[in-house]
Amino acid sequence: MVQVYCKNTKESKRFPEGTSLLQMLSDFDCQCPYPIVSAKVNNVSQGLKFKVYQNKDIEFIDVRESSGMRVYCRSLCFLLYKAATDVFPGSKLYMEHPISHGYFCHLRKADGTEFTAEDLVQLEAHMWELVEKDMPFHRYDVQTERAIREFRKAGFDDKVRLLETSGEAYTDYYTLGETSDYYYGKLVPSTGYLKVWGIMLYHDGLLLRVPSREDPSRLEPFEDQPKTFEMFKEALRWNIIMGLNTVGDVNEAFLNGRASELIQIAEALQEKKIVQIAEEIDRRCRNQEHPLKVVLITGPSSSGKTTFCKRLSVQLKACGLKPMSVSTDDYFVNRLDTPRFPDGSFDFDNFDTVDHALMERDIMRLISGEQVEVPEFNFVTGLREYNGKKLQLGEGRILLIEGIHALNPALTSQIPDTAKFKIFINTLTGTNLDNHNWIPTSDNRLLRRIVRDYNKGAFSARASISNWQNVLAAEQKWIYPYQETADAMFNSAYLIEFAVMKNHAEPILRSVPQNCAEYAEAHRLLKFIHYFTPVPDKEIPATSLLREFIGG
Repeated sequence: MVQVYCKNTKESKRFPEGTSLLQMLSDFDCQCPYPIVSAKVNNVSQGLKFKVYQNKDIEFIDVRESSGMRVYCRSLCFLLYKAATDVFPGSKLYMEHPISHGYFCHLRKADGTEFTAEDLVQLEAHMWELVEKDMPFHRYDVQTERAIREFRKAGFDDKVRLLETSGEAYTDYYTLGETSDYYYGKLVPSTGYLKVWGIMLYHDGLLLRVPSREDPSRLEPFEDQPKTFEMFKEALRWNIIMGLNTVGDVNEAFLNGRASELIQIAEALQEKKIVQIAEEIDRRCRNQEHPLKVVLITGPSSSGKTTFCKRLSVQLKACGLKPMSVSTDDYFVNRLDTPRFPDGSFDFDNFDTVDHALMERDIMRLISGEQVEVPEFNFVTGLREYNGKKLQLGEGRILLIEGIHALNPALTSQIPDTAKFKIFINTLTGTNLDNHNWIPTSDNRLLRRIVRDYNKGAFSARASISNWQNVLAAEQKWIYPYQETADAMFNSAYLIEFAVMKNHAEPILRSVPQNCAEYAEAHRLLKFIHYFTPVPDKEIPATSLLREFIGG
């Protein structure tokens, strides 16, 4: 017998060795308002078919928790792939990236014809048939060489390259009926769990819609994001040109000695985009009728705003302009006046953390030609100070304002739109693990934040992970609603970022103790970056955006 402690009910029960989590679920009577899709066992995410042979702590999870949502979305992907192969034999599915509160994908039919609205009706109907049949997902743990042979036989070259370069002795894969597939995380027990989803035509592909985190009984509301879509498309286009569609492709390139070349290409692509943005700003500054005065720069946490602002300043100077920079952080209200969460802790991401009335007043004075003394926030004392920093917009000068609230229209409501140029920075990974396993767009930023916080001695990996969900929630409320209003978008994702970050992140992530809740995310990230062939950072330039996070 084994003893299992359930964190949901705060009680312990004894079970025969080999009892699955699914079998235990009814005994614990968790009273969860939504269906449970997975669990954490000793703070490691597991599927409900996981069998227990030793004493464990378990916590049952629904899709409101990030690990549960990942399990649900992976399972939906397999459901879509199974239905596609049944309805359109020989077709290929490419899960490309999350967008518009769903997952964008392409379905290429074997005959090469266009995917139509009638095809969508057939596909959706068969997906619901599979859900009604409640077909089980079966997991197999085999030697990696055997998995490679199976996937090569099935024509999954993307999975073959990934597994050949992963260095793992054993690999697990799943089947649904007669269809096999590979996923780097767990799935739900059966298709009957997948009751909430949708699918629609979107741009030149499909959008797989998923449940809402707040209310999993309904879908996330659709939000068209054409500018973000184009940024993804641009990243994907370059990956196709260079033959680097998946992590397996990138790993092979490294093993063939192309790391230096890819670093140079990644840097050149980013610099080319910054030059294009600078030239557009310069063109608008020279408009005699409506000259540009202010550049507003924002992006989510760890997107690289600081380095981007510096590099843009250099390119603006090359255009003959004289940029001056101000951060919204310097207009923070004094620490004691900062908005608070219900539990009394400071809400540093709240819009009212910034004295926006004062900031807009100073910007208006600068635009009118006045000399203005601007504040500097002292993060040690928690006070806004005036230390003699004075700015004045004269001939050829332009004001750069950087911060998480820079695109919030309430910050610059009195400034004419013709005088503003808005830039949104994001990290949109164009390379996926394989054709069915996308890389979450926030994983870049979380790893960046963990490494930077640790190296600066600001926070441990555990503390950075603990605060991450609060960061994401604040971004959804205060930052992302304004991304589609941007005049220009910049993708700060680095082509070989995870390969470079791996050497820095692994020892830091291993410092997270197993007996804390944050270990689940540390364990997931360690497993994720294990897929990448490491690349030393010695050839990363000192001006690279990555240096903001890895140092040097």
